Formats: sequence, structure tokens, C-alpha cells
Amino acid sequence: MTERQRGSGPAGQSRRRYFTVRGGELLFAVAGLPLAVLGGAYALAVLYAGALLSLTVLGLPFVVAALHGTRGLGTIHRRLVGRLLGEHVEPPAPLPTQDGVFARGRAVLVDPVAWRALLYLLLRLPLGLLGFAAVVVLPLGCGWLVGFPLWVRLLEPGDRPPGLLDAVAALLGLAVLAAVPGANRALGAANRRLARLLLGPARAQQRVRALESARATLLAENTDRLRRLERDLHDGTQARLVALAITLSLADDVLDPVAAQADLTRLRTLVDRARGQTDDTIAELRRLTRGIHPVALDGGLGEALPGLAAGSAVPVTVRLDLRERPDGAIEQAVYFCAAELLTNVTKHSGARTAELSATATDGRVRLTVRDDGRGGASFGAGPAARGGTGLAGLRERLAAVDGVLRVESPPGGPTVVTAELPNSL
Repeated sequence: MTERQRGSGPAGQSRRRYFTVRGGELLFAVAGLPLAVLGGAYALAVLYAGALLSLTVLGLPFVVAALHGTRGLGTIHRRLVGRLLGEHVEPPAPLPTQDGVFARGRAVLVDPVAWRALLYLLLRLPLGLLGFAAVVVLPLGCGWLVGFPLWVRLLEPGDRPPGLLDAVAALLGLAVLAAVPGANRALGAANRRLARLLLGPARAQQRVRALESARATLLAENTDRLRRLERDLHDGTQARLVALAITLSLADDVLDPVAAQADLTRLRTLVDRARGQTDDTIAELRRLTRGIHPVALDGGLGEALPGLAAGSAVPVTVRLDLRERPDGAIEQAVYFCAAELLTNVTKHSGARTAELSATATDGRVRLTVRDDGRGGASFGAGPAARGGTGLAGLRERLAAVDGVLRVESPPGGPTVVTAELPNSL
């Protein structure tokens, strides 16, 4: 193996990543220090002055005004992190609109965004000092250590033979130089994580946003489904019923008592046609109502999932542990999820066998579909994704009922898709 081949392996790539330093991280460490010092001093002043004024009438107005300023500083820091560190942090929700001075002041005092931004300013100060030290102080110290033999000879008159101290200083300087990229990258990662935790929306707000988005998607899908159902009923089923009514009217004309003799051949033809139209209408209605509420769910998932697996073109092994029966909406979501996943296995995986397992215990429902196919399934639309899987849409529909979908599908397989939902809404 050549030297170039060794350097292009995972170890060589890891070394290159270690010694790679982004310009934005360096600029953030240097240019961000004044802002970190200003923010830290502001936070300390707010806490100190707020504690001193807490027993006076000026205490609450001072804290309210200071927290307003904290929100503004948090916005500046969030934009700086996004611009220099490449970390996009979702802006938090604005303050709720309140009528009256006291109501607005109370809203500010209980605002979690402002208090989390204040905590960020406090923690950003030591991180800013450490980052500046890693970018500026450590390289300067490295230069001093490496050049220690020269500085000593310039400062001390007379001849000074090389000694152990000179070698130790040079080695220590090189060690410090090697630690600079890693320290800078570690502090950059710490700043990104701190911004994500404290400058974005609170976890409860993120959860509310995700649920609102998922339910808006579900509402739009249900609206489209109702429109399609209305169109199909109008253009298909209604037309079939009109044709059936015309056929029955013609048969009635044949049986008109005024007529001298009924044409039995024509009557049989009309009856057979009416029977066929009735069968077609019933089949059409079954097709349209199948997506509203599956009849198989009347007996619960324990009866519906084996029947679903039995209809798959790929042999499916079913394992069930349903100690609790979920709510109707959850059962329906699990059923349609299983149906779509088994359809994906049949159409896209190239699998020979599959396994479907479902458990309902401790207030959670878990559905897992595993196949031994070619793998490569994903939520995206890139080359690794199997076209038409609909996994992204399925994830959004599950999110509407507070469920999550996970996909593990390395190239070559196997593919394991797991859906987890609460037992009730």
C-alpha cells in the first residue's frame, strides 16, 4: 500500500478533519469576544442590580426592561452564530400581545425565552474567553515555546550551550500547536450547542410548532381526500345509479300492462344489466369507503394486521403483543402505516421475506416492518431513496397523532422501519 493510499483512508481523513479549521470559527472566536464580554457584563449587571432593587418599587420595572434587552441581545447572538458558525437556530415565538401595562410586564417576567437568553449570555462569557485564548493566546504561547532557545540567548549575554530545557520547550510548543485546531473545533461545537439549547424556541414551543405543522398537513390531506371522494361519488357512483334507474325504467316499460305481451327476452336482458350495474355500484362504494374506516379494524389490530399481512405478495411473518387496545384514531393510523409499509416492501424492496411486529404496552404502540431487500430507503428524494416510498408523507401523518417514524436501511439491506405512537391522544 502506497503512502498516498494510506493517507486517503479513514485514518487519514480523520487527521485532515482534525487539522482543518474553519474561517468562520476563527472569526467568531476573535470578533465575538467583545460581544461575549458585553453580553456577560449585561447579564451580571441585570442579576446584581435586580437583586439590589428587588425590595424597591424600581425592581420590577428594571427587570422587565432588562429582559426586553436580553431578548434583543439573544437575537444578535443568534444571527452571529448563524452567519459565522453556520448553525441555523429557529427564532423563538414573539411575546404574546397583552392589553395593559401590568399584563405586558407580567408577560415579560414569565417569558422563558428572555430568561434562557440571559442564561446564554452568562455562559457565553467563559466560552468567549476560552475561544479567544484558543485562537490567539495558544498560538502566541506556542511561538514563544518553540523560540525559547532563541529568546534566552537574546536576553542573556554570553554563550549558553543547548540543554534539556530547550528541547522540552520546543516539544511542548509543538504539542500546543497540535492542540490548537482541536480546541478551536471543540469550542465551536460547544457554541453551536449552547445556541441551539438556549437561543431557539423552548422544547414545549418546538413540540407545539411540530404538532401544528403536522396537523395542518393532515387537515389539508383530509380536505383533498374528501374532495376526491365527492368527485368520485358525483362522477362515478352517481352516474352508475342514474344508469341503473334508467335500466329499471326500461324494464318497467316492458312490464307495462297496456302492452299486449311482455318481451321476456328483452326483460331478462334489462334485469341482467341492472344486476351488473348494481354489482358495479356496490364495488365502487366499497372502494370509496375502504379509506374512511377499514372494516377489518372492528376486531382491533389483532385481527386486522394478520389479514393485512396475508394479502401481501411477499411472505410476511407476524408477531403481535397487543396487551392494550389503542384508541380508534391510533389504531387507524397504525393500520394504514402497516398497509403502506407492506406495499413499499412489495413494490420497491425486492425482498423475499418480511416481518411485521406490533406491541401495545405501557401506553405506547410500536409497529416494526423489516424486510431482507436491497435497502436504500430514506425520507429524501436522493439516489439513496426508493422512489415512491412515501416515507416523508407517512412521517408527517404520524406526527399529527404525536407519532414518530424511524428508518434504518443501509445499501444492501436489511430495511427496518419503526413507528411509535401513544396509546391514546
